[in-house]
Amino acid sequence: MARFTLPRDIYWGKGTLETLKTLKGNKAIVVVGGGSMKRFGFLDKVVNNLKEAGMEVQLFENVEPDPSVETVMRGAAAMREFQPDWIIAMGGGSPIDAAKAMWVFYEYPETSFEEIIQPFSFPTLRQKAKFLAIPSTSGTATEVTAFSVITDYEKGIKYPLADFNITPDVAVVDPELAETMPKKLTAHTGMDALTHAIEAYVSTLHCPFTDPLAIQAIQMVFKYLKNSYDGDMAAREQMHYAQCLAGMAFSNALLGIVHSMAHKTGAAYKNGHIVHGCANAMYLPKVIKYNSKNPEAAKRYAEIALAAGLTGETTEELVEALIQKIRAYNVSLNIPSCIKEYENGMVPEDEFLEKLPRVAELAIGDACTGSNPRIPTQEEMEKLLKCCYYDLEVDF
Repeated sequence: MARFTLPRDIYWGKGTLETLKTLKGNKAIVVVGGGSMKRFGFLDKVVNNLKEAGMEVQLFENVEPDPSVETVMRGAAAMREFQPDWIIAMGGGSPIDAAKAMWVFYEYPETSFEEIIQPFSFPTLRQKAKFLAIPSTSGTATEVTAFSVITDYEKGIKYPLADFNITPDVAVVDPELAETMPKKLTAHTGMDALTHAIEAYVSTLHCPFTDPLAIQAIQMVFKYLKNSYDGDMAAREQMHYAQCLAGMAFSNALLGIVHSMAHKTGAAYKNGHIVHGCANAMYLPKVIKYNSKNPEAAKRYAEIALAAGLTGETTEELVEALIQKIRAYNVSLNIPSCIKEYENGMVPEDEFLEKLPRVAELAIGDACTGSNPRIPTQEEMEKLLKCCYYDLEVDF
């Protein structure tokens, strides 16, 4: 039996923060990140709208990028004390992801983090609260997905948590929030959205419900991302919707090894994180080449190429055209072609090679690997990661 799950309500368009005035409840906790939502006045709007709805409001602020297990537990403790019936998460992927995990430990304090690492193993939520998400970036689409990524810094591992229980009840997709994104964030989140849509389309779990969402998202990203990056706010609005469509697709079709590798390289190296959207952008062309050895995957990449207006006489030519289009897009968005070039050589070669076997092993075990069209061996994953480090041709 297959399943397709989305939030019950998605409010979209400029000014949709007004929707919060119509919520029914007594107490709302608002989970936010580092301060951009406050700086640009959006946090005040949200708080005032909730108060107008007759709710008592409490803030949980300063969720860090790539939120930690510790932050999640602190937030859950704050919720247990305040007892909200609405959890409102706003900002980029990090505060929304963190709030989703907090929700579990708010309602089930006895549950351990280890118990929910296994995909689709969550206890039944909505015993105490409903969840509303307001994205400010155009990439993660966590406002419509069954996913949350939480980092265990002691182990240096990012865990993608997955369960339809954490699909939000309401998403408020207001493009005015995305207008505040800096250029680099616009590029990285946009390529994250493209990766979501492409991986969902070739996933072994794709279906007639997810395919049209994925294709529409891909067409919109190729049409609008560069202009959005260059500061065109009409294009920025369309990207905010495109990433949401991509999210609806991958939340149900799941993802592939671009994400497995991004999750497991993201927090692995001592000098700092490889930003998730940037990692996806660097790895995507390599994975397309690797996966295209699978005839069904190659056929579907060719369909994507045709939908994106690319030309080729054969499936192979179309797949190559798609790879080159993505590489050219990365160049135009100032995204490096490989890990070695990332942030002026932030990941030294000796550390990369030393950690390679373990990172490869963890990537194979990542929750996103199972729906990839080709399941790599340890040797293949190590080779693939080397291709992503040195920008080598994938020929296996």
